Amino acid sequence: MTMTTTTPQQAPQAQAKRQHDVVIMGGGLAGLTLALQLKRRFDDIDVLVLERRSHPVPHAAHKVGESSVEIGAHYFDTVLDLKPHMQGEQLRKFGFRFFFSEGRRDIDQVTEIGASRYLSVPSYQIDRGIFENYLAEEAARRGVRFVDHALVRKIELSEDAHTPHHLSWTQDGETHDVAARWVIDACGRAGMLKRKLGLAEPNAHDANAVWFRIGERITLDDWSDDAEWRARCEPQARWLSTNHLVGAGYWVWLIPLASGSHSVGIVADPRYHPLDTMDTFEKAMDWFAKYQPRLFDELDGKRHLLQDFAFFKNFSYGCKQVFSGQRWALTGEAGLFLDPFYSPGSDFIAIGNTYITDLIAHDRAGHSVTARAQLYDQIYHSFYESTLALYQDQYGLFGDPEVLPVKVIWDYTYYWGVLSQIFFHDRLTDLSLLGSLKDELQHSQRLNIAVQAMLRAWSGASQKRNPAVMLDQASLPWFAELNRSMNDTLDDDAFVARIRASVAQLRQLAEEIRERALECDPTLDDSALRLLLEENRPSRAAGEAAMLFDAPSPSPSRNTAELA
Repeated sequence: MTMTTTTPQQAPQAQAKRQHDVVIMGGGLAGLTLALQLKRRFDDIDVLVLERRSHPVPHAAHKVGESSVEIGAHYFDTVLDLKPHMQGEQLRKFGFRFFFSEGRRDIDQVTEIGASRYLSVPSYQIDRGIFENYLAEEAARRGVRFVDHALVRKIELSEDAHTPHHLSWTQDGETHDVAARWVIDACGRAGMLKRKLGLAEPNAHDANAVWFRIGERITLDDWSDDAEWRARCEPQARWLSTNHLVGAGYWVWLIPLASGSHSVGIVADPRYHPLDTMDTFEKAMDWFAKYQPRLFDELDGKRHLLQDFAFFKNFSYGCKQVFSGQRWALTGEAGLFLDPFYSPGSDFIAIGNTYITDLIAHDRAGHSVTARAQLYDQIYHSFYESTLALYQDQYGLFGDPEVLPVKVIWDYTYYWGVLSQIFFHDRLTDLSLLGSLKDELQHSQRLNIAVQAMLRAWSGASQKRNPAVMLDQASLPWFAELNRSMNDTLDDDAFVARIRASVAQLRQLAEEIRERALECDPTLDDSALRLLLEENRPSRAAGEAAMLFDAPSPSPSRNTAELA
């Protein structure tokens, strides 16, 4: 199917010297959502999307990246106004869930991290084939010129503010030459502009991933017939979560898809689990038999339902620059990629596309965008560096039932309290307001780096006890409220107060983590975190209830507050 506004016979003449406001190279998730965002902002904008694959793309056996979290979900359902599709054609995610199940079949007898009920802000499990086919159709309905089976052959970037860029692309043997005010690289890891401009940049996070789809639902809830264990969640639908089966140096994902398939992946630090131990389906199954035998049991009789298998070696990378005042930009995996843990990919698409849309808006208004593009690039990279700290050298503690639950709470608190507040409350492009909070934002970033180091050190000393409890995040009132607060409507003063309150909350949580780690081993080096906490900054009032470690547990089977 070729989705254009001209017939194939008309295309060479109609498009030979056509000038577009924006040409997006790549019609996957990043490129199509940017096209929709631009059309929502400007009814009259001329956007051409060039996609190399033929459409429609297959369901399930398509791309990795099916799980979304709050920023990406909000971008899809609210910013792009796709809520009917998200709620009707995709699956609402039952949050993240973790099981310390290495070498075990009795999943009801290990520590579980997760929420017992849905929290306020939705997120989704996304079948990328269904979603990208819908996005292409929706883009065409909204007036985007979408062309599939199109290969970009040449890019000539203009060096001045007035001359358009030029591209050549082919479709079915025909060559097309177009001019564009803006050129956007959304073509994934191929990174055409990144290669052309020498922007590739490695990072220090070394991890590999393998994944596949099975053409049948994996209902994790059926892995135990213990009625009490099942009843800990309402609804009794753990299978709707992004389920993580964790161990030292790795995690396994289980993600349900609306098409009825299930996505399975292994992500591992090669220092613990080398890629060559899992880089075929048969090797992966042997690996499951050793490390996650209950999942092996589930999959062993479904080998004939395998839909695809793929792997990425050293999947994480940076990019020297993603936004330019010379009217080009990179979005999605064409720019940088962190790690699938916590599913930040669609978040960074949402953030990057919002910055690109704002730059194009300022350019259309006749303003220079050089300084703004530079600032957006700096801010975007600061988000990248803060998020990278969640992963770098942290895979070793993934098998620690005492420390990983605390890390998950910290990481959520940082994400919901800072970055999510900025995005949900539409302050991402408010440079003046963000500038007034620069000190608070930088302090929270330094706190995060210091806490990650403290967690790593603590895990080296912990006893890694693995009791049969559910650590129910939904039963932490402040945690559930932090999630709900993203739905508030805030004026500027209230937003400033919200960020400052979040920083104070992070400081209290960091102090509790520090104290608990030192109780485990008083010789741990806490100097970096201690110095940050000694800075003269507002914290919660003395005597206020502890966030994690002192509240009593409501039941022996659902340990909600005593997380370690």
